[in-house]
Amino acid sequence: MLNFEVINPTRIVFGKDQLDRLSELLSEYQVKKVLLAYGGGSIKRIGLFDKLIERLNDFEVVEFGGIEANPEYTTLMKAVTLGREKEVDFILAVGGGSVIDGVKFISGAIPYTGEPWDVLEKKEDCNFEAAIPFGTVLTLPATGSEANSGAVVSRSELEAKRVMGGPLFFPKFSFCDPSLIATLPKRQIANGIIDAYMHTLEQYLTYPTDNLLQEREAEGILKTLIEIAPEVIVDPSNYRAAANLMHCATHALNGNLRCGVPTDWTTHMIGHELTAFYGIDHARTLAIIAPRLYEHTFDNKKEKLAQYGERVWGLTGGLESRAKGAIVKTEQFFNSLGVDTRLSQHTDAYENTAERIRTIFEERGWTAMGERQAVLPHDIEQIVKSSY
Repeated sequence: MLNFEVINPTRIVFGKDQLDRLSELLSEYQVKKVLLAYGGGSIKRIGLFDKLIERLNDFEVVEFGGIEANPEYTTLMKAVTLGREKEVDFILAVGGGSVIDGVKFISGAIPYTGEPWDVLEKKEDCNFEAAIPFGTVLTLPATGSEANSGAVVSRSELEAKRVMGGPLFFPKFSFCDPSLIATLPKRQIANGIIDAYMHTLEQYLTYPTDNLLQEREAEGILKTLIEIAPEVIVDPSNYRAAANLMHCATHALNGNLRCGVPTDWTTHMIGHELTAFYGIDHARTLAIIAPRLYEHTFDNKKEKLAQYGERVWGLTGGLESRAKGAIVKTEQFFNSLGVDTRLSQHTDAYENTAERIRTIFEERGWTAMGERQAVLPHDIEQIVKSSY
């Protein structure tokens, strides 16, 4: 078992009819002015906005809407300017992972005196050193951003997507109400299932370790998602299925699955570039890349692929048979959710994508990814080409 240290200070308030506690939790932080941040306005259509305003009656509320599905730096900077002008002392993110990611950036950028993009570019001596406290009201289970300190921010004019995080960026609290899943389109639910599934695989599909508990926990999340996926897609008002989906998505990336095990985030890093180039939904980029990555790195991952195939999918036979079957089953699962797993099914402008991503990774100095046997830039190029 590898050494590890883990801390997660976020209070998860899970279940129906919990929003009456919002004022109580805000009062713990001596809040006066709340920046209420949300996405495209669906929270108004479903009545959630009015419920929140009613429960924020004791606070001054500054409203900011329009955070994109891939939160844009220029949009977020407008929220930063507004937050500074109004001197907000708390931010409430209402939405899915994109809104929550955006709020993490906003919370660090408001008190920052330099150029915030320099922090995202990880320039020397550029770091967020303080953050406005924030909480979340989760409407879309997917990224686990409600229970971790990581975020991703896009800048479309640069075709760039950057990651950030750190101890400053854990939500103080997160309201997780599974009944809100009933308001979501099937496309978003499918994306959420895939995102949670892939977060789990990237902390699991490496090589066998002696941290037996983490492996079993990961397998439990995967098997639960497979079980409830058809139910929640067909009937998102099925509270049993919706609650298990939301619980899985949170646990997939709250920091626990990585304890004592190697991880491999190559799929995510390639996927971010596909979103930056073509605007493809984040989860769908993962579904495009993951099967091809597992095929390309098969010799390195085959022991764990075989274990995954046996324990999660019930496959039998020899090691290589189970390992190859696991890749097929994974891709079929994504397809069963209505998600295409070839890049050409999402864009016509894919021909030079592999070369572009290889060049970008080399320019950033990303000389290797993976966990045991390095995935090099030329491997990345071949993986992306095989996804066409």
